[in-house]
Amino acid sequence: MALNDLTADLLTRIRNAARNDARNLTALDNKLNRGVLSVLQSEGYIDGYEAVENGPRRVLNVKLKYGPRGERLINSIQRVSKPGCRVYKQVEDIPRPLQGLGIAVISTSHGVLSDRACREKNVGGEVVAIVM
Repeated sequence: MALNDLTADLLTRIRNAARNDARNLTALDNKLNRGVLSVLQSEGYIDGYEAVENGPRRVLNVKLKYGPRGERLINSIQRVSKPGCRVYKQVEDIPRPLQGLGIAVISTSHGVLSDRACREKNVGGEVVAIVM
């Protein structure tokens, strides 16, 4: 099965695993997916991830994180910029999900960053996803 949008596939796998209270998941590896996962890890939404060789392709093993009583940390995760319709925002227009309680994942010239890091570095870019 050929996948055109590996990032949308990653976000869907995370959404489904969080709904099913799964602890681990695997997704296909690419540079943007590693960037998205590093932002989610630095913001405290996942425990970690690692790239592993699995036959001809590399996969990412992701460990999801839950609250102290088992509550979900990821309630909603949405893909904003799609291959058919890219969404770019300047630093002043970057979304602030739930007035700062959620994060927006932005692909910039400085790498993949959260919305907070984009405001600190004063850079805009492509809005990849919104996590709440």
